[in-house]
Amino acid sequence: MSTELILASVIFVSIAFILVAVFMLSRFVGPKNKNSKIKNSVYESGVTNPVGNTNIRFSVKFYLVAISFLLFDVEIIFMFPWAVNVAELGYYGLIKMFIFMGLLFAGLIYIYKKKALLWD
Repeated sequence: MSTELILASVIFVSIAFILVAVFMLSRFVGPKNKNSKIKNSVYESGVTNPVGNTNIRFSVKFYLVAISFLLFDVEIIFMFPWAVNVAELGYYGLIKMFIFMGLLFAGLIYIYKKKALLWD
């Protein structure tokens, strides 16, 4: 058996032991709350007695806006490193960023034409 394998095994077993010990310690040391009527009651946004049916369907536009936000938010992850290295990339990097921004702009136009941003 190699020393790397023995070291990896010892580290794995040590981490597993530490995790089990932490969970057991938190179970014994942590606060113990008995089930009570107040603890098990419904509480939503400051309202203790909800009114109406909770099985209502949401509009798909909520999800479209959320996905659109994520799409355009993730673009910043790609733009920041480009902005830091723009001098090193030169015109080639500038052209690639214009293509990237053009594709994102085309996506924004598509979302606008599908009227996903309108709240009727």
